[in-house]
Amino acid sequence: MVKIRRSIVGWIFYDFANSAFATTVLAVIFNRHFAMVVAGGETGTALSLPWGSFAIPGASMWAFLVAFSTLVVAVTSPLLGAIADQASVRKQLLVLCCYLGVAATIALSTIGEGDVTSGAIIFMIANFGFAAGNVFYNAFLIDVSRRESFGKISGIAWGLGYLGGGLCLVLNLIMLQKPQLLGFPEGAFDVGDCMIVAGVWWGLFALPMVFWLKDRSKPKQRLSLVSMTVSGWRRLNRTFSEIRRYRQLVRYLIAYLLFNDGIETVIIMASIFGAVEVGMSAGELVGFFIMVQAAALIGSLLFGWIADRFGNRNTLLTTLLIWIVIVLWAFFLGWLTDPRTEFHLLGALAGMAMGGSQATARSMQASFTPPGQSAEFFGFWSVSGRFASIFGPLLYGGAILVTGGVRPGILALGLFFIAGGVLLCRVDEAEGIQAAVEASSLNNS
Repeated sequence: MVKIRRSIVGWIFYDFANSAFATTVLAVIFNRHFAMVVAGGETGTALSLPWGSFAIPGASMWAFLVAFSTLVVAVTSPLLGAIADQASVRKQLLVLCCYLGVAATIALSTIGEGDVTSGAIIFMIANFGFAAGNVFYNAFLIDVSRRESFGKISGIAWGLGYLGGGLCLVLNLIMLQKPQLLGFPEGAFDVGDCMIVAGVWWGLFALPMVFWLKDRSKPKQRLSLVSMTVSGWRRLNRTFSEIRRYRQLVRYLIAYLLFNDGIETVIIMASIFGAVEVGMSAGELVGFFIMVQAAALIGSLLFGWIADRFGNRNTLLTTLLIWIVIVLWAFFLGWLTDPRTEFHLLGALAGMAMGGSQATARSMQASFTPPGQSAEFFGFWSVSGRFASIFGPLLYGGAILVTGGVRPGILALGLFFIAGGVLLCRVDEAEGIQAAVEASSLNNS
């Protein structure tokens, strides 16, 4: 029992660890720094092409960079998952991706004004470590939890992740605005120092995962890197040919791609929206996202509990209705009271919806996944999630480029939530769980 408890704690703590990257780099500090400073803000970055030159606004440049970097993960995730399952190297690949991301995050501390190319390359490496590592991390939910408690365990992990991301942001806020509290003079820290803290935080708090998380799967045989890759391709091809047996899973993955498109775009563009539309400073945005993280912690625990009792699908549909309200409110921001006050109310509501939808989405994927193919199936889930980080930012970045404002694209995000919800209504959760159980029985026979 002790080993099992330690394995659960090790797994959950990785959410606490890597959320520092999600908040400090993707959502709050580096994204704003890249868009507003590195890539030139509203003036943008000049590009010279054979037919002429033009400038891309910093916000669009950041959106396009996120889209391209996640395309790499989307393409490689299923293969990496298949290799991990075939050779039983989920844990090793998780650790490798983790510390690759840690090193690249720390390297982001060197990126300053005009360093668009080097900043983009280092960010892509860091984002690959973060996103690819999550493929293997999420797959362990089946190992550390029983099916009937997927929602609760996933919710606790997400909740602890939001706590970790929030605490890291508190430290960043003190560094940027009140360094005297840490014994340093005013102006002692800058954005680069926050990147170092985020990387060290990720690497340090990932150690419980490194030492305590147990991979219960056993390799069928020792394989070289080439053999693992060949075997992974074969297994991936077999899964593609058989995946039509998992009709509900396929429907769910498409629905997840659609509604997660909206969620991921809101997360990565919210601080830029706050800076442009509300006029919030870097310090104010950090404080804002600390509040969002607290709301997300509550949402993940609450909706994780609801999902185990009333079903993942119905819980997800509830959160999608909340997201539709959020994007409509954001477009008309300022119609009730002053925009700054409304933006904070909107952030609290978005945090609740974000925590609930992300925790429940992972729980639903786990319930549709046969244990013997967890990394592979979560690789497909990651494909949906990563493509969600491609199309949404491309659409939003394009809207900024065409209209010159950050609000017009917000309504388009509502279409993602509506389309995802409509398709999710057609998912039969009971049938999807039964298909996973039957596949598990066949794999074990």
